[in-house]
Amino acid sequence: MRTFLELLRIIIIFALLGGFGWAILGNIYTTNEITQTYSWLGAVAILLLLFVLYRNKLQFSGWYKGKGKLKLPNSVTLALILSSILLIILPFILGSLLG
Repeated sequence: MRTFLELLRIIIIFALLGGFGWAILGNIYTTNEITQTYSWLGAVAILLLLFVLYRNKLQFSGWYKGKGKLKLPNSVTLALILSSILLIILPFILGSLLG
């Protein structure tokens, strides 16, 4: 039962925070048609950031009490965050290069 509750918690967190993040980025990407074409890269960036947030902070405050609850290594965390930043900026770069 605890595993089910934790899975439900993950879905709600990703839906709420992901929807909020997409509402912000989606409005920014609609300024240009070409940027809007590559807006899916921003959605991937939001998912990566939520993954890092869950693995490093949120998993320790949930219902699941099993083994394997470890933080991501600092190098992996940094790589994922930098990748997310690049993915958020990339539609603007592609829009200026291809537009």
